[in-house]
Amino acid sequence: MIRSLRGMNDILSEDYERFEYFIKTASEVARRYGFHYIETPLLEETALFKRSVGESSDIVGKEMYQFNDKGGNDVCLRPEGTAGVVRAFVQNKLDRKGGIHRFFYHGPMFRYERPQKGRLREFHQFGVESFGVASVYEDASLIMMISDIFKALGIGYTLQLNSLGDQNCMPQYRESLVEFLDLHVSEICNDCKRRKETNPIRVLDCKNEACQNLYKEAPKLFTSLCESCKSDFDTLLKLLDANAIAYEIDTHLVRGLDYYSKTAFEFVSTEIGAQSAIAGGGRYDRLVEFLDGKETPAIGFAIGIERLLELIVMPQKEREGYYFGAMDAEALETIIKAGQAKRSTDTVIIEYTPKSLKAHLKGADRVNARYCAVIGENELKDAKIWVKDLQESKEETLSLTQFKK
Repeated sequence: MIRSLRGMNDILSEDYERFEYFIKTASEVARRYGFHYIETPLLEETALFKRSVGESSDIVGKEMYQFNDKGGNDVCLRPEGTAGVVRAFVQNKLDRKGGIHRFFYHGPMFRYERPQKGRLREFHQFGVESFGVASVYEDASLIMMISDIFKALGIGYTLQLNSLGDQNCMPQYRESLVEFLDLHVSEICNDCKRRKETNPIRVLDCKNEACQNLYKEAPKLFTSLCESCKSDFDTLLKLLDANAIAYEIDTHLVRGLDYYSKTAFEFVSTEIGAQSAIAGGGRYDRLVEFLDGKETPAIGFAIGIERLLELIVMPQKEREGYYFGAMDAEALETIIKAGQAKRSTDTVIIEYTPKSLKAHLKGADRVNARYCAVIGENELKDAKIWVKDLQESKEETLSLTQFKK
């Protein structure tokens, strides 16, 4: 039997209801914040992610689905959403138009990593990207948007924050961190040795327990911020306090991508095991410039949908639509015609096997239909149809002409 590839799962029935409910809820919240939908291709040039996500990241170094297509082009399935949106922003010359541009998106991403609970090789993200606003008020707005999404879905979280500084204060911190790493180079893992040479700050994102224990003694970027970055971060905390959004400051939070600067944040849950991050993002004021666009301040976030499906509190499902059934084979043609007429305005399920009234009522209940419509021998003879409102427990027999109105 041919099976799905490892780490690439089907989404069926109840899970899809949760998936669809999440997309609907998150999209509605994003629109209320003034964001508009954008869709980018699943397949992009590999160079896009090498230049944006960064050669030092695990995504580029280990996890991309990369190959040469039939035209000899070096391409890959997108491992994350931000780079593609920035590419679209530059390609469509929105950076030249100026002003503010706010987008949201959702769709599949692909990373070749060891599948586990909450982590798949094909997974889905909901994300937003905001271009043209340098103010830290936009940082607070995006964090509040995520909070609103999770509140609407009944999902609890802990918000973790850090500032990664900018081109004014980062170089100084990088030097002090490299000095620390040089003193302990024999104690760090091979990945951290590689990161030390490419992007030293990424060592703080290492999941190796020995490395994490060592980095507790490392210099803190938070204490090396320039006045501008420190002022922005202090303002962010005040804004979150004023809007009753609790947070923790995590001085080792750097995110897994190279393009972040200044604000970085993660929303984590204790209810989904080791892979506790359910959303994350930050500011990336230089990424548009790195991808050949005009210098444009920007910030965004992404939510991993599969990670939080089981946490979503679904609203009580209301009965909807019609269930149609015939009690005799002779009534099938009439019941199908009546059901087809209702499909112009309602959801309709038609049972093709003649059954007893009791069996049809059970069938209607099983599909959560609002109405059960049945034609038996007597109804067929009189050109009528029996209808029960399963929500109000009311029933009536109508002429087919009345029913179709």
